[in-house]
Amino acid sequence: MALAQDGALMSLGKAELRGEVESRYDAAVAATLDETVLRSTDSRYYWASETKVQCGIAMGFLKSGTKDADSVSKCEKFALRMVGDPLPPPPPPPVNEIQCTEQMPMYVYFDWDSAAPPPDASATVSLITENSAVCGWNAFSVIGHTDRSGSDSYNFPLSVERAQAVARMMEGAGISASSMTIDGRGETERKVETLDGERNPSNRRVEINAMPATR
Repeated sequence: MALAQDGALMSLGKAELRGEVESRYDAAVAATLDETVLRSTDSRYYWASETKVQCGIAMGFLKSGTKDADSVSKCEKFALRMVGDPLPPPPPPPVNEIQCTEQMPMYVYFDWDSAAPPPDASATVSLITENSAVCGWNAFSVIGHTDRSGSDSYNFPLSVERAQAVARMMEGAGISASSMTIDGRGETERKVETLDGERNPSNRRVEINAMPATR
């Protein structure tokens, strides 16, 4: 995939920009499913995952006729990193007082009309399990959400299914099922306000809040 220089995408018209963003999204999805990338010790999987998320967000805005400068820029920059020379993976952030603060939110984003966690959900689950002992987390709320495409009666059970899918991953990674509360909110608590019926990747998510043992 030949990419333009950093900063060039926002100068394109909406139709051409949508094609460029979609091609980067498709390449990122393919990379996150590639066994050689999954097993790599460099940063390829990290950049592919970031490209998938940011290009997906940019696509959601473009489908509503909006050129979102922030998500387009990040889509472009991460895609350039994804296909460039592998860089050392960014070091994990240190576990500190800020990270261990009560109600630290973490997110898993879902494909449209899907309750199957994406491959990069494992990185979020790993972050939780690796920091739980140090931070003293012993309770977790796992809340599913949808975008506004589909009816309320369809979206609520879908949001619950998404939360349950992430909770099963967490349990498989060693988090006790009894420490989790699982719920779905359908399309009622959106990260991005949209018109009814509009698809938006930022709203298709599960939000995980980790709570410490003492307050």
